Formats: sequence, structure tokens, C-alpha cells
Amino acid sequence: MAFSPLKVMNGERAVVLLFVFRVLFSLPLSLLPHALSFSLLSLFSLFVEIRADDSVSLFKTRPGASSGIMLGAVTLPTVMLSKLIQLSRAFSLQQIELGELEHMTMQFWATSACCCGVLIFLSIVMWCAANNKNPHFSCSVWDAKFSLSCVILYSVICCISLATISHTGFNTALKLLWLLCHGFAAVKLIQHLLNTFPCCASVGEALLVTSGLVLYFGDMLACTISKVCRLLISPELVSIRYGIKRSEIGIVIQGVLLGLLIFSAVFKFVIRLWEYFWGADNSESRKNKEIGRSLIFFTSLGFTMIAVAPSWMMIVLDFDVHPVLWIFQFVFSEPYKRLSLCIYWLGLIYASVLRFYKISKNSKIERILLRKYYHLLAVSMFLPALIYQPKFLDLAFGAALAVFLVLEIIRVWRIWPLGQLVHQFMSAFTDHRDSDLLIVSHFSLLLGCALPIWMSSGFNDRPLTPFAGVLSLGIGDTMASMVGHKYGVLRWSKTGKKTIEGTAAGITSVLAACSVLLPLLASKGYVLTQHWFPLLIAVTTSGLLEAYTAQLDNAFIPLVFYSLLCL
Repeated sequence: MAFSPLKVMNGERAVVLLFVFRVLFSLPLSLLPHALSFSLLSLFSLFVEIRADDSVSLFKTRPGASSGIMLGAVTLPTVMLSKLIQLSRAFSLQQIELGELEHMTMQFWATSACCCGVLIFLSIVMWCAANNKNPHFSCSVWDAKFSLSCVILYSVICCISLATISHTGFNTALKLLWLLCHGFAAVKLIQHLLNTFPCCASVGEALLVTSGLVLYFGDMLACTISKVCRLLISPELVSIRYGIKRSEIGIVIQGVLLGLLIFSAVFKFVIRLWEYFWGADNSESRKNKEIGRSLIFFTSLGFTMIAVAPSWMMIVLDFDVHPVLWIFQFVFSEPYKRLSLCIYWLGLIYASVLRFYKISKNSKIERILLRKYYHLLAVSMFLPALIYQPKFLDLAFGAALAVFLVLEIIRVWRIWPLGQLVHQFMSAFTDHRDSDLLIVSHFSLLLGCALPIWMSSGFNDRPLTPFAGVLSLGIGDTMASMVGHKYGVLRWSKTGKKTIEGTAAGITSVLAACSVLLPLLASKGYVLTQHWFPLLIAVTTSGLLEAYTAQLDNAFIPLVFYSLLCL
């Protein structure tokens, strides 16, 4: 079946293809198998998106958003591929060991397997709908042959690449099995997300979240399996080695997130038992039931975070001291700077939240513009800390993410007495991309700023990469929205709201910020290797993506900008 290029190529797909070509152009010959597999994945995702957008969605996705399948499928693999390019430069200069490069290679293939597995699942779903004679779906033999060819070629290239990785101690069959587990887990998780939280995300947004969660928690599982094998069997007889040396802050964040995952699963099970055995319906009994749920919630949360998660960190990741004690030691190692920074953050948050909450309740200012003030708040909070206290900012981001997750759990499950209050407060800052069921905007803003910083914590020869989230969201996105709203006349499309004036303002503001930031970094001792022409391409591509995409830009733009800065 042939497609007309003009018919299927919209603005978002064109920018994503530009992004893909830029990354492929930068790949060295040593990463040729990765380039071929990534090209197949991009082509397959484009094909699946075209077929999905031509049909009625089988899932209840976020209203007003396109499927975003291609953007969701290529974003995280591109991040890993960009890190591979960075590490390849470092390995050629003997600045890192082979194990670190091979670990990132496994991360790339794991992420790619997650996305490929979901694409296969979506293809099968559409094929089954066509065979069931659904009038909204059509599927030809050519479609099946094309999809099968992409999958087979991808699998062959993956096997060839994995056979060259020797540091982990796994043979090729075990590596392939591990990747298959990632793909299967991604399929099950995206089904769960789309069915449990209908109308909260597009397929592309759900795919990005799915691949990220599977990769992150799969890494935790692999570390645990490796440690258990070494504890149960003599270390001299076990050749399994997984992962690289992690920083203390990375271990703490990973342990806290694992603890929250375990807590959520256990609490959900306990509450089901509690509700099964609690049969009274009068108002007094319901009140006692709510108090009981609240006591169970906070007790189990405290036990998990103080006992269970630290035990995992200390046993599996060989953490020397209790994480809570380590955090106090870390903060008070430079008490004046770090406590002053905490006071500065708390003062900004209190003043901003109090002011903006009143505005949101009493003003007719558009909600989207009100939310951009929080982007500016992120710049004023994170930029000074990123320059002068980057390690403490890493830890602060982890703490903020944990607090956000706990508050969202309290809001969703309506835990007494905070559940309704948190819901009312958070609803004041939502827009069309949020729902009563799940509010994600504050998560996307936090992670959009934090992920580039966390991913730059290891080897990094591009000093601007940690600033990718702050620059793209705090400055570029904010200026594009404000200028576009007030002065924008020329629109990028007839149906969209984004204007050429707003995009130009966003791109110009990011370039201006970089021109100020680079000399400041040089004065702090950073070796500047960023050239202006690649920087211009990176800023322009991320600005165009912000103009054209209908996805949650806080989630995608920082990762795209980060990937391009790594090159």
C-alpha cells in the first residue's frame, strides 16, 4: 500500500524526522548496527502512526492530541544513542572503561526493545481489528509484510550487536531473553496505563512513560538478581556482572522510587482486604474507616521508606550507612550553602504558590499563561543551584519527585485528611492536558528539568547538557507562549494555536541565554566544547517541535534538546 508523502507528512512528523536524521548523521562507524536498528525503529514507528491515525483509536486517549506514536517511540532510544556517542568519544580518548560503554549499549537495546514491543503490539491490535471486519480499520498483506520485515531485520541486527558485548558475563541468548522481558513488560504496562487512566495521555506519551519505567525498574531488578546470585553462590563461580558504579545520590533516588513502588502495591492489597472485611455503611463507621485507611497509609509509608527501601540499598547496592543518616551528613557537610539554598527555595515556593493560587481563583488570566510563571519560577530556583551546587540539586530533585508522588497518591486515593485539600489545590493549576483522574503537568515540569541533570551526572563533555530542561522549558517554552499569546499573528497551521512569532521568540531567548551561560561556565572552570552551529540546530529543532507537537511538550522537548546537545 503506497502513501502520498504530502498527505501523511504533517509538521510534527517532519520535525521528528529532522531530529532522527541529525542523530544518525552524528553516529560514528563503530555504532553502525545501532544506526541501522534505530532507522528501522523510526521507520516502523512512522508506519504504525500513519496506520493508527487513519483509524479510530482502540484506546481512550487524551482529547485533542494526536497519537504521537513516532515521537514517543524514538525519543528515549535517541537519548541512549546520544549518550552512546558521548561515551564513544570518551572511550576513544581512554577517559572511561569499556564496561561503562557496554552498559549504556545494553540500556539502548533495552529501551529500543520496549518501544519495538509496543509497536508490534499496536500493529497486532490493528490487524485483529481489521480481521474482525471493523469498518474503521483496514489492513493489507503489504502492511503485514512490511511490519514483519522491520521486526526480523531489527532482531538480526540486535543479535549481532549483543554478541559483541562481553563485559556483563551474560551470553547472547540471555541478553536476548532479557530484552524480550523488557518488550513484554512494556506491552503489559502500556495496556495497564491506557486502561486504568483513560483520556489522560496519548499513545506516544504513554509509550514514553512506559519505556522509561520499564528501563529504570528493569535496571533495579537486574542489580538485585546479580547481587542475589553472588550472595547465594560463591562470587568466584559467578561471572554475572551488571551495571556500573553508581553515585550515592543516584542510589538514594533509586531506592526511594523503588520503596514508593513497593509501598503502592502493598498498600493497594492491604486496603482491598480492609474494605472486604469492613462491611458497615453508616456515617460514623465510614468516618472510622477513613481514619483507619489513613493510619494504615502513613504507617506503611513510613515503614517502607525507613526500613524496606534502605535495606535494599544497603544490601543490593552496597550502601555503607543508612540513607537517612547519609542525607543528613551530605546536607551538613556544607551547611551554610545548602541550608541557605533550602531557605531560598522554600521562600520562593511559598510566595509564588500563595500569589499564583489567588490569581488562579480570582483572575481571568488564561491558565496556560499562569502555568508559564511556574516555568520562570523553575529557572530562578534551579539555575543558581545547577551552577553552584549541582550535586545538592540532584538530591533535591529526587526529594521533590518523591513528595509529588506521595501527594498524588494521597489525592487519587483521597487519603484523609489531606486528599480533598490536595485535590482542590492542584485543580487550580490544571489545564486541558490534565484530568481529575491524573494530574501530570507538575511531574512533567519537574522531570523535564531534572532528567537532563541526572543523565549528565556521569561523564559529560558538553557543559550545556544539564541545562537542557531549564533552558527549553523555563526560558524557551515560556517566552514562546507569552510572546505568541500577546503578539502572535502568523500561525504555523490553520488548526493550531502556535505562532511563528512565538517560536522565533523562544529560539532567540534560548540562544541569548546560552550566550550568557557559556562564559559563566567557562569562569567556573568548565572546558567548553560546544560549537554554535550545532547549538543553533539543537535550539531550532526543539523550538520547531514545541510549535508543531500536540503532545505534552514538557515531557518531550527537554529530552530532544538534551539528545541534540550531546552530539
